[in-house]
Parts: sequence; structure tokens; C-alpha cells
Amino acid sequence: MELSTWLAFFAASWAISISPGPGAVAAMSAGLNHGFRRGYFTTFGLVLGIWTQVLVVGVGLGALIATSATAFTVIKWLGVGYLIYLGIRQWRAPAVPMVALRDQGATESRRSMVVRAWMLNAVNPKGTVFLLAVVPQFIVLTQPLLPQYLVIACTLGFTDLVVMAGYTALASKVLGALKSPYHIRAMNRVFGSLFVAAGTLLALFKRAA
Repeated sequence: MELSTWLAFFAASWAISISPGPGAVAAMSAGLNHGFRRGYFTTFGLVLGIWTQVLVVGVGLGALIATSATAFTVIKWLGVGYLIYLGIRQWRAPAVPMVALRDQGATESRRSMVVRAWMLNAVNPKGTVFLLAVVPQFIVLTQPLLPQYLVIACTLGFTDLVVMAGYTALASKVLGALKSPYHIRAMNRVFGSLFVAAGTLLALFKRAA
């Protein structure tokens, strides 16, 4: 990949990472519930999900999802159901200040956080279709494809690691200062509603004709 092409994709990657979506909600929710150091493991799962999407697109499965109505519908509703499940789970989370959660010890393993975040990004046909629309613009077909996809995956992973660190830190520092059970419950319900809203938007998402 030429340097000028990579710089253009690098700029696009920041826009992709910064744009609000389920990943940003998940990062802030993890920061709120677990603090930055533990909550940041969610970002590792999100990056693995992105790499899964790049792999899907790279091996051609993305084209199947984009062209097969059945495959697209099945994966889309899996994603919708998962987002709504996360929303309900966050809505029902206990109204315990984050400081108290740290004192009591984490109730969710790091592995569980990574797997949950990976599923969030991996089971998302909207992301696959988006990558199918964006990635080909930066691929040079006359050059080996594997190195180009590796560069794309590493670039997307890097920008997400940086951006999601910001989202996680924001939630852990600003929202973590909340002590009142009323405020904690309200924030849990805000994040839960955002997950449900993301699931609803995904349910309404349709492939471009």
C-alpha cells in the first residue's frame, strides 16, 4: 500500500472509530462499571471484533452477507438480539458506585469482557457492509492483497485502541465520581437505553440496493 493511500485510510479510520456506535457505548459502559484499567479490556474485544470483520471481508464472506438476503437477515437479527440483551443487562445493573465495585472486587472476568465486546463488533452485518463499501477504495488489486489487509486491520485496531481509551477514561473519571445510587441507576439506564437504541437502529438497517 502506497504511503499516500495509507494516509488517506488512516484519516478515514479515525472518523470510523470516533463516530458514535455500539463500540463507544460498550467502552463507556465498561469504564463506568469497572474503571479504566479493567474496563479497557473491553477495547481489546472490540478490536478483535474489527479484525474478525476485516477477515470476513477479506476472504469474501462479506460479499455473501451483502448479496444474500438470508445470510444478512440471520446475522443482523443475531446482532439486534445481542445489543438488546446488553441493554437490558445494563438497565438492570445494581446501583453501586464504581468505587464500591473496586473495593468488592470485579464480578466479571477480563476474558468475559473481551468475549462480550468481540461479539458486539463481530456479529454486526452493518459493519461488514460498511467495510465492503470503504475498504475496496484503498485496495490496489495489482498488488498482493494479504499485506494490504494486514495494514488495514492494524490501522483500524490502532485507532480504535486510542479512541476507545478516551471513551473508557471519560466514563471512569467523570461518571465514576457519581456516588448516589439514584445517579448510578440513572446512568445504567442511560447506557442500557443506548444499547437498545443501537439494536433498534441495526434492526432498521437495510443493505443499499
